Amino acid sequence: MNFKPHLRLFGIGMAMGAAEIVPGVSGGSIAFITGIYERLINAIKHFTPMLLLTLKDEGLKATWSRVDANFLLVLLAGMAISVVLLASGLKYLLVHEPVLIWSFFFALVLFSVWLVLRQISRFGIDIGIAIALGIVIGYIVTSAVPLNIPPTPLNLFLGGMIAISAWILPGISGSFMLLIMGLYRFVIEAIADFNLILLASFAAGCGIGIVAFSHLLSRLLASFKNETLAVLTGVMLGSLVKIWPWRHTLSYQIKPDGSQTPLVEEPVSPWVYSDLTGANPDLLFALIGFVAGAVAVLGLHFLARNENQIA
Repeated sequence: MNFKPHLRLFGIGMAMGAAEIVPGVSGGSIAFITGIYERLINAIKHFTPMLLLTLKDEGLKATWSRVDANFLLVLLAGMAISVVLLASGLKYLLVHEPVLIWSFFFALVLFSVWLVLRQISRFGIDIGIAIALGIVIGYIVTSAVPLNIPPTPLNLFLGGMIAISAWILPGISGSFMLLIMGLYRFVIEAIADFNLILLASFAAGCGIGIVAFSHLLSRLLASFKNETLAVLTGVMLGSLVKIWPWRHTLSYQIKPDGSQTPLVEEPVSPWVYSDLTGANPDLLFALIGFVAGAVAVLGLHFLARNENQIA
């Protein structure tokens, strides 16, 4: 049995897990640039009540194949292990070397746009409009002013639907969407307090949201692939404002542990950043991170080259 394709997919899963740790960076972006995006969407969309009938009528083997379970298990294993192993290191870099890590992710998304554009088979005015629309959507969403939505079971259900849909979209982070809705702190508290009612509401929203949204994306990619890819490319470009290495924070949210999470930020030049914060803009580290991000895109692309060999 050839394990190389599985190792490639495991590596992609680890990259997706690492991206999800960073606020404002989406695991969907990694799936997109590594070429597994459509396969991931098509696998998730099968998790409906009808799957139980498939299990009853066709058995476990047919059901396993229908949901592409090998693919999902290897990918999720990589994500889970990445979160456990890399969370501390990435959080340390976000606090102590923010310019380095944000430059890395900025380059990762920016250079990945080129790979995505290569998948568009034709270009015209409609494709240009679709890209512009995506840019506007990405910018508005990642620059939105946070709301104060009460943490009722219904709101957490709806928040779960929105957050999980954002997770699967390239360029938009699910955790960031929870921050925008004002629900992030309450979800963390519900996990810490093991509040089953709130957690069940949130989990139900996530489950229904990801299946419903994957159906929509699958149909769009099947019927309007070029236009859909163009919009998603624009979303990635529009979201770059969120991961620009030098940002001036305008407002914060207080976490349950008393620490602060930036909510509203504006991108500034390295020199303005230095004037406003008194901190070194770390231009050398920015260059190192930027180059590393560009190299990582090529590495992830290489990992995905034989992805279709995975059974």
